[in-house]
Amino acid sequence: MPDFHALLQTKEYEFLRTNPRLGKRILLLGLGGSYAYGTDNAGSDIDFRGITLNLPSDLLGLTEFEQYEDEGTDTVIYSFNKMVGLLLECNPNTCEILGLEEEQYLILNPLGRELLENKGIFLSKRAAKSFGGYASAQLRRLQNAIARDRMPQQEREQHIFRSVQNALEDFNRRYAPFVKGEIRIYIDKAENPALETEIFVDANYRHLPLRDYEHMWAVMHNVVRDYDKIGKRNRKKDDNHLNKHAMHLIRLFMMAIDILERGEIRTRRRVEAFVESVNRRALEV
Repeated sequence: MPDFHALLQTKEYEFLRTNPRLGKRILLLGLGGSYAYGTDNAGSDIDFRGITLNLPSDLLGLTEFEQYEDEGTDTVIYSFNKMVGLLLECNPNTCEILGLEEEQYLILNPLGRELLENKGIFLSKRAAKSFGGYASAQLRRLQNAIARDRMPQQEREQHIFRSVQNALEDFNRRYAPFVKGEIRIYIDKAENPALETEIFVDANYRHLPLRDYEHMWAVMHNVVRDYDKIGKRNRKKDDNHLNKHAMHLIRLFMMAIDILERGEIRTRRRVEAFVESVNRRALEV
């Protein structure tokens, strides 16, 4: 196990001490990714996630700040204001930051401690939808892989079609008052000579905000992109990715159950307890 405290003192992480939005303004900083979940191995990347206070100028509307990202170290630190908004939505990527074990926090000041002690105020039934949405995305990746490996082209196209439909339904739920137009997807005889059938889109919009359009397009694009990636990797690497998707799928469901039934966030999943919990759930079903 790496010495994370020593790692933070290296030049690579100097931005944590020198950036005016970080330093002593950081409420908490903890592990992210596989080291947070307890699924790390010798080749695991090191990710850090945290929260920092907004500047007074942010609160007055003179400046804007949502998060600080350092790609070199895969560190993401959210502003307190943005974090609260995401927590109220039971966003899985941010909820897990408040569910670490004590030793997994590398920076924790009194305000950060107070936030942890009051994290229950952010938990609600919204977890069923938010965690379920993320889990569904992992499930689609698994299904897409199986579809590519085992199904004829026409059946694979049907599978992608259903996946895109599910993604669009989730988009429509999030944008309920969406009345700027309509989109219809369907399968027909392929124009692409390499395919027998393919998915087509009919879209009709007026006065649609560009960012909403971009988001809707990204929803569909990500499904097709993830599908097309499967099979372009070597089989061993591909199987590792699929196992990772399966693990995240189960982890997300178990975290949602903890929130809904126990009112607690548990990010780390110890293997023995995890297997026992999954088996118990299987017997209940």
